[in-house]
Amino acid sequence: MSLLHERRISSPLGELHVVASDEAIVGVYLPGHKGAPVIVARDGREHPVLGEAARQLAEYFAGKRKFFMLPLEPRGSDFQREVWRALLEIPFGKTQSYADLARALGRPQAARAVGAANAKNPISIIVPCHRVIAGDGALTGYAGGITAKRWLLSHEQERHAPHPTIH
Repeated sequence: MSLLHERRISSPLGELHVVASDEAIVGVYLPGHKGAPVIVARDGREHPVLGEAARQLAEYFAGKRKFFMLPLEPRGSDFQREVWRALLEIPFGKTQSYADLARALGRPQAARAVGAANAKNPISIIVPCHRVIAGDGALTGYAGGITAKRWLLSHEQERHAPHPTIH
């Protein structure tokens, strides 16, 4: 396992803890993130991947970025990584239910397992687990807290709405 680097980044949700290997992002944790591991890492203020992540996250929070172009290295089981890759397919400003995500993975009976994998996503915001909701539209569990999930969804939906045009 490679040495990890970390950087704290200010955001509207509080200070994010962003962690990278030498080559890729391995974690983005919100304040109070449930299940966040204790990470021993080097100061990453000069780390190029962390610098790029800070820039792209600032653009996202400023409403100028709808997707991220960063090398990612989420650490988890094969199934978890499969779910996390599927999360990257949920468009900005949209939501998908756990059942829909399970069907998209070709595992229609695995909604609970998809939910459990979603909850373990180590790369919050960039891998948009906040876009997954209950089948009835309810905002269910989010490791960063429901308030953060609600904020992220509102932030994206406001910027996703088409602008009115004059005819």
